[in-house]
Amino acid sequence: MTASPLATLPLFHIGPVGISAPVVITWAIMAVLTLASVALTSRLAPTPTRTQAALELLVGTIDAEIGATMQAGPAPYRALIGTLFLLILACNWSSLIPGVDPPTAHIETDAALAGIVFCATIVFGIRARGLRGYLMSFAEPSWLMIPLNLVEQITRTFSLFVRLFGNVMSGAFVIGIVLSLAALIVPIPLMAFDLLTGAVQAYIFTVLAMVFIGATLAESGHAVSKKEAERS
Repeated sequence: MTASPLATLPLFHIGPVGISAPVVITWAIMAVLTLASVALTSRLAPTPTRTQAALELLVGTIDAEIGATMQAGPAPYRALIGTLFLLILACNWSSLIPGVDPPTAHIETDAALAGIVFCATIVFGIRARGLRGYLMSFAEPSWLMIPLNLVEQITRTFSLFVRLFGNVMSGAFVIGIVLSLAALIVPIPLMAFDLLTGAVQAYIFTVLAMVFIGATLAESGHAVSKKEAERS
């Protein structure tokens, strides 16, 4: 019987738990990003260097996106949104390393990322409205909407990871086919396109995460005006 293309064989086991290649690569990327962030932020100065100026530009861009999309002050959401974007971007671009299969080309990785967004939506919703107020939001505008609102929570999480999985997996699949059929120089334009696609997919995922969380804040009345968000 042919194995499922979605199946991932474990590289090794820790007790009864199988550890697959996407898990190892994801943890390696997280370690690199963590070490890089510590190294780059350990010597911040009032007069910024070029590296510090680039970091400040990145943080400022993320804050601006949060303020524009969520209509809320960026401080509570900066770490989550920024981490999601950088992690997904690094995972997408890891396909350019010979022999590395991007973790986001595996549906379990994308499902885990979407699960984080799902949990974050609940946490921020409860923080903004309280547990009772958050649960009551599923009955808006009437009690008849409870089943539909619950289904909406599930389906939008499902669409979030399926979109990322489909786009990244298809890009890696096409490049793999071209590499197997043509000389090494032929896929270079495709690799450049894959870089662009990886950045766009990371951006789309994080924007949708902001939209989902922002919708919860808007329902709770905790959204603020755009000018207030920019001042934050």
